[in-house]
Amino acid sequence: MQHTIISVRDLKKSYGTFEAVKGISFDVYEGEIFGLLGPNGAGKSTTLEIIETLRDKTSGEILVNGLNLDTDKEQIKKIIGVQLQTSGYYPGLNLVELVDLFSGLYNQPARAKELLHLVNLEDKAKSKYKELSGGQKQRFSIATTLINKPQIVFLDEPTTGLDPQARRNLWDLIRDIRSKGTTVIITTHYMDEAEQLCDRIAIMDEGKIIAIDSPDKLIDDLVETGFERPKQVKSANLEDVFIHLTGKEIREA
Repeated sequence: MQHTIISVRDLKKSYGTFEAVKGISFDVYEGEIFGLLGPNGAGKSTTLEIIETLRDKTSGEILVNGLNLDTDKEQIKKIIGVQLQTSGYYPGLNLVELVDLFSGLYNQPARAKELLHLVNLEDKAKSKYKELSGGQKQRFSIATTLINKPQIVFLDEPTTGLDPQARRNLWDLIRDIRSKGTTVIITTHYMDEAEQLCDRIAIMDEGKIIAIDSPDKLIDDLVETGFERPKQVKSANLEDVFIHLTGKEIREA
């Protein structure tokens, strides 16, 4: 039986008369990669920011590993890691110095070289943050979410703006994080990314969850309605061609 690590019940968030989140309920299971998808303005970022303790809810109940958001907010902060869409780091500090800085903020000892090795940045340990490529900055941002050894990691559009190689390298990193027992919650606008990574996804629109299941089940349900793509699907796509020709290995130095 799967253990529910996040339980959301009848969550609502209003700004004056505007209701951004309209009474949604869902569960996230321990050890899965769970995707929260939707168009801009659907309410997904608001939902995650509430669970992450970054935004107050209007009403509803949220439990994170049995901890109630209303009474145990500080305890919840200790077991989650949050990678925001944009992160600000001191550009003149090198990566070891930044890890040491975050370690002090978390009051959690961290071995910088080991942490950087996990995200394939060990050779950049003495490089300044401003000298990193886009993909390297994203991997470092994820590394900082792991300093406090979280049970749950939230990743907000982690591959936006990355080239195909960097994007797939980040997929491998996310799978590796999950393989170590960490639950991963991800938002993305790339449907192929959600299909490849997520065990289950919830699709939001206009503040409501309109579908929730595994990617395969949602696709099968659509096919059963008689839906057909206007163009025949090939066994590879242009991104596969790009990766095959340019190489998948990390080449972002």
